[in-house]
Amino acid sequence: EFFGQWLRYRDFISKDSINAEAFPGYTDELRQAMFEEPVRFLLDVFQGNRPILDFLYADDTFVNASLAKHYGMPYPPPAGARSNQGRVGDATDDWVRVEDAERYGRGGLLPMAAFLTKNAPGLRTSPVKRGNWVVRNILGEQIPPPPALVPELPSDEAKLDLPLREMLAQHRADKNCAACHARFDSLGLVFEGFGPVGERRENDLGGRPIDARATFPGGSEGAGLQGVRQYIRGHREEDFVENLCGKLLAYALGRSPILPDEGLIEEMEATLAANG
Repeated sequence: EFFGQWLRYRDFISKDSINAEAFPGYTDELRQAMFEEPVRFLLDVFQGNRPILDFLYADDTFVNASLAKHYGMPYPPPAGARSNQGRVGDATDDWVRVEDAERYGRGGLLPMAAFLTKNAPGLRTSPVKRGNWVVRNILGEQIPPPPALVPELPSDEAKLDLPLREMLAQHRADKNCAACHARFDSLGLVFEGFGPVGERRENDLGGRPIDARATFPGGSEGAGLQGVRQYIRGHREEDFVENLCGKLLAYALGRSPILPDEGLIEEMEATLAANG
């Protein structure tokens, strides 16, 4: 319940905007597997007393046969891979832990299909929604709501006249939009190598080559999953830790943090840093 509230995916199954007819492999079984992946991974981190930075940088995740196929991973995994219960993976639909998920563009929370799909509007990706999810839920930034009457981007990626990156650049030319978009667009553009249902891709739905490069707030540059991880590691790691402590405290107390809670949050952060 905490994970679902913190990362805003608890309604993933019931509020799914994806046009399933456009993605034949996007079945109910796959959608359920997408929903279960973060639960199993997050529980493994908590129950295994792993470092919370594994949420961001881990090289492992959990898959069943349906999700492994979607991710392009072998299933059953190679001999020796352990299941969620510690057994060797076999040819059933058991969930198994994949230790070298980075080979397949996965590992940790950021490239999980549930979050990539949850923040896509159906027939295209949305760097805006994906980037906003990262800065709000992972890094804890407070982003104001968009101004009224903001023009919508076209809904179908295959019918765009320009790459989505260029259409976003035009959108940011509006001074009413530029300031906020500068805070999160780049953290969504790095995920353009993942399509609307979180599938890895080399071209968008219009056949144009993918460009996952970005210039992050502050001027550093990067591309893809490794680029955003390096940006967070170098510039925003403390924001992530503070945000997670605040979210966990709010969940425990059943209310939003208030000013007198800051000392407790700082104590939580210091304890985490001291014991790894």
